[in-house]
Amino acid sequence: MGALVSQVWTARSSRVPRLHFAPDPAKVLVKAPVTGSDADEHPRESLDAFIAARCPSLYSDFAPTWWLFKTDSGHLQTAYAVVGDFSRIDRVEYDRTLLRTLDGGTIGLDSTPPANERTLPDDTPIVVVLHGLTGGSHESYVRAVLAPACTPVEQGGLGYRGIVVNFRGCAGVPLTSPQLYSAGHTDDIRVAVMHIANRFPKARLLGIGFSLGANVLTRYLAEEGTQSRLVAGCAVACPWDCVKNAGGLEDNWLHRTVYAKAMAQNLQRLLGRHANAIAKFPEHPLAKVLPEVLNDKSMSLTQFDGKVTCKVGGSSPPFPFPSAWDYYAWASSHEVLANIRVPFLALNAEDDPVVQVLPIEAGGNPYVAFAVTEKGGHLGWFGKVQATGETRRWVSRPVLEWLRAVGEDIVVRDRQIKPLHVVDGFLKEDGRDDIGCKGVEGGDHVVGVEGEEGLFAGL
Repeated sequence: MGALVSQVWTARSSRVPRLHFAPDPAKVLVKAPVTGSDADEHPRESLDAFIAARCPSLYSDFAPTWWLFKTDSGHLQTAYAVVGDFSRIDRVEYDRTLLRTLDGGTIGLDSTPPANERTLPDDTPIVVVLHGLTGGSHESYVRAVLAPACTPVEQGGLGYRGIVVNFRGCAGVPLTSPQLYSAGHTDDIRVAVMHIANRFPKARLLGIGFSLGANVLTRYLAEEGTQSRLVAGCAVACPWDCVKNAGGLEDNWLHRTVYAKAMAQNLQRLLGRHANAIAKFPEHPLAKVLPEVLNDKSMSLTQFDGKVTCKVGGSSPPFPFPSAWDYYAWASSHEVLANIRVPFLALNAEDDPVVQVLPIEAGGNPYVAFAVTEKGGHLGWFGKVQATGETRRWVSRPVLEWLRAVGEDIVVRDRQIKPLHVVDGFLKEDGRDDIGCKGVEGGDHVVGVEGEEGLFAGL
């Protein structure tokens, strides 16, 4: 793998994930038993040793369910993530809070457990979740993590709080401005984390992103560096190099016809649901291109991004971009991995048909652990649970082990967090007058298994 990666855990079989670390992994402070005068002294562990001791699933076999196994691709795993019925498992309910941003946009925060279900201590760790392309808190891959993470400890869970950041227009969140979201725009997650930190100042915040949300999370952590309010991150099925991976979708007939078209259709349907809201901004580029976009029945993802996302997928500057490919180059997260300064776990499948280029070297970043499974598809990883015979997502196991480890075992110090203040009702961060948020009416109780009908789930 080159000189940048000197520690690769050697798999005993092809079904064991391959783990990649920097030559000299970061040392993390870990909690030690309280023993007299040594109570304030905390041992340091290298990131590879920290993970080896606390994430055993990353060092054991992942055996795909036999009827989803295919030797040359992850199509079956990915297809099951899209068409499988997960409505009867991992039931999660939320309280929704709507946040208005300075530009007039709206994002939705779905918190679980709901207030009427149980009350948690103010210092309970919080899992901050970013969903995929057109997903939301209802997605099965989100619930597969949050259901056990937020189950009480006495019932076998972690007992954490979960908060899903639903992007503009997704999962029933109203579209109140013509600006959309994208793989590279981080200000919405930034203000969401500011709001969460302000609401729960004693809680430890742990970030996890899926697919497009993993890309946003990676870029956010890289941009924040030592000022990150999230103390750890986990990126699942991140697209990383958007140029090369988009090119892989476009250059392969099957990928272009199935995946690129399905993702474009999801985005078209999402815009169609908000057509009336977009019509309130008749002079905006989004309103002018909307009829053409909605009427194109053969649009690919790159074509959609070339007409919509590269123009309105974030604030100006840097938007608009001349083309989808210029936007992809800017939005990619593989080159910023080196700037992350919190413990970070990346999980990808080698046979993912959507993400085919993986930056396992991570720029030599000592804070990054990169795990790659041979099988799993895109947001799949379905395997058989031996005890029950059920088909469930294997990836939930290492993610939960990671969340417990960084939520409970590490000691967080030397963070350079900027103070928050309120100006004209908007929560802002010192030194950033251009972004902010405030709560608005419209939040409600949300049942997580009630999804966005008509969309291809899991993409």
